Amino acid sequence: MTQFANPEIVSQPPNPGQVSDSTVDPVQDSLAYWKAGAKELKTFRGHSQEVWSVAFSPDGLTLASGGNDRFLRLWDIETGRLLRSLRGHTQVIRQILYSPDGQHIASASEDRTIRLWNPQTGETTRLLFTRYDHAVCSISYSPDGLMLARAGQNKDIKIWEVTTGTELMTLLGKDQYDHHWNVCVAFSPDGIHLVSGSDIGKLKLYEVLPSGEEKLVHNGHWRDEADDEETENRGFYVDDQGGFQKPMEYWIGALTFTPDGSLLISGSRDCTIKFFKMPNMDEVRTLKGHSEWVRNLIVTQDGKVLISASDDGTVKMWDVETGRQFRTLRSHKGPVRGIALSADQRYLATAGNDRLIKLWEGGE
Repeated sequence: MTQFANPEIVSQPPNPGQVSDSTVDPVQDSLAYWKAGAKELKTFRGHSQEVWSVAFSPDGLTLASGGNDRFLRLWDIETGRLLRSLRGHTQVIRQILYSPDGQHIASASEDRTIRLWNPQTGETTRLLFTRYDHAVCSISYSPDGLMLARAGQNKDIKIWEVTTGTELMTLLGKDQYDHHWNVCVAFSPDGIHLVSGSDIGKLKLYEVLPSGEEKLVHNGHWRDEADDEETENRGFYVDDQGGFQKPMEYWIGALTFTPDGSLLISGSRDCTIKFFKMPNMDEVRTLKGHSEWVRNLIVTQDGKVLISASDDGTVKMWDVETGRQFRTLRSHKGPVRGIALSADQRYLATAGNDRLIKLWEGGE
């Protein structure tokens, strides 16, 4: 296997009118655009195992993906061609993100590390980890791209300064007896706050700078059952099997904000999606439609459409204002874990356990 393709390929500009033409004006009304249609354009094949995450480069030319085969793969969006396969992680890659300026890709892995890559050269530029870390499940860039937060099989949340690799702070809840994992994390659009979701479905709101203080705790998806003995039987990690023995019923699979920061949206193993009005995290709506774990959520830049991915094998689209589901995509065989929107909001990438990545276009 060739580890790196010709680096010149990455920088080749697309022809006018091609899929990857980043000069195309952004969609003005994403609700009308995605209600009008959703057409599958192409399938990217190359991963040998399940794909957990996909991400569009900000310039619209490249798609990055990662998953169980431990490779970070870069694809030419226009041709569907595999450009690079980047090796470095020793365990499953759970999430990948382009930095807001597109200069780096961050990848989070069950090998307890986060790697920052130069997408032009394929080199690892930084390795972020701490001595007592466990598997990393989720990462989030601050809106300015200067900070990177991680959540995983730990009760704490770490935040690094990206340019230097310096660990800035550790966020811990006020309840010293709460040892549940913070498995999901998301910066607010203004960068002032950060929200985490736990393995039992609870949500915590932190002020990032200067205090790093926990501001609110919300029960989120967690329900206080009469027989709550299961709470102590957390889905602990089994190294030799490489899996969770017993995940909690309300485990948070995804967190995202609407672009204006007015709503926090969460997805859970309880198959539901919940809306919380910020800054007080008042629960305002529960969406039901998925039949299995909700693994990923994204909101369009105009805040009108929510897109969700689930282990039930579907990707669903929802009207944020009304909470109504208006489209279901069924193309993958098995769970869908990764979804991403291009910067112009015209293209959707989906990735799943069938080892495939699919590219979709909206409109008529």
